[in-house]
Amino acid sequence: MKPQFFIAALFVISLYAMYYLYSPFLLVILIAGLLAISTSSIQCFLEHYLKNKLVSALVSSLLLAVLFFAPLGYFLTTLTIELNNLSSETLNQVVSSIRAFVDKPPSYLLFLKPYLLESVKVLDINSLTSNALSIAGYVGAFSAVFLKNAFLVIIFYFFALYNGAVMVDFLKRIVQMSVEESTLLARELSDVMSVVFYSIITTAMFEGILFGAAISYMGYNGLLFGIMYGFASLIPVVGGILMWLPFMAYEFSVGNSVNAVFIALYSIVVISIVADTFVKPIIIREINQCLLNEGDTKMNELVIFFAIIAGLSTFGFWGMIVGPAITAFFFTILKLFEARSKECLDKNQNN
Repeated sequence: MKPQFFIAALFVISLYAMYYLYSPFLLVILIAGLLAISTSSIQCFLEHYLKNKLVSALVSSLLLAVLFFAPLGYFLTTLTIELNNLSSETLNQVVSSIRAFVDKPPSYLLFLKPYLLESVKVLDINSLTSNALSIAGYVGAFSAVFLKNAFLVIIFYFFALYNGAVMVDFLKRIVQMSVEESTLLARELSDVMSVVFYSIITTAMFEGILFGAAISYMGYNGLLFGIMYGFASLIPVVGGILMWLPFMAYEFSVGNSVNAVFIALYSIVVISIVADTFVKPIIIREINQCLLNEGDTKMNELVIFFAIIAGLSTFGFWGMIVGPAITAFFFTILKLFEARSKECLDKNQNN
């Protein structure tokens, strides 16, 4: 056997062994790597002022944990506690209030009474209690898995920042690409991921603050439900509805029809129409223009927006990062093909 074939066989075997060994962590490693690419500008800024790569990586990891994962951890932990403390008396009171509301709805909702009566027939306190317990168990299990994955993401994120330059240089040496092509690929992916990450954080905070302020005015925990709405807003089409519809139903059930109408109109008009439809693309465009230099090729904000939606639909929560990364990688490969085709065409014309 020729030596190169033997080395190739060893490479294939070792590649499979590495996949088998790290397969449970592949998504976590991918997310950590993409987050490191997204926040590379922050890492460079910290390294410039702190003059220490290790300390800069630690500070960046702490910032990511506090700004991105801590709110989610607070939300999941609080939600699990509240669901576990939910009593059957509370559910019974809610069911009774809903039935009383349906029996005597406001005059402007009388046309809905036949449909509401059909819906109320399926309300049963035993089934609601059972569903609440099962949801609490599911949320608790999901919280434990998420917090574990978040911890692993932070660990891998730190090592990606600390050893990122070494790994990138190594990949450039082993990949059969020119320096210009590898630099273009790295720059394009970094630019798009930076825009996506900062856009997600900014828009989620913006919409969460809007909803949290309204909920605080009504006497609820604005911090908790603002965080919930911020991340729910990332879900296409139905994200906001999942938040304001239960509040509207509960306020109607306890007789606060003014609050119910207010939270519905406020969420639809101010958040869904104004903020989500018009302001969010503007935020993405402004971040796109601020982060990228004049000479860089900017990806259209609508492409980024739909890449986030497609990623969430396909990969779930982490799809908001994976989707734009795949899209950016695809368009960059197309640019490389275009450049090589143009180079071949110029050579043929010269010959």
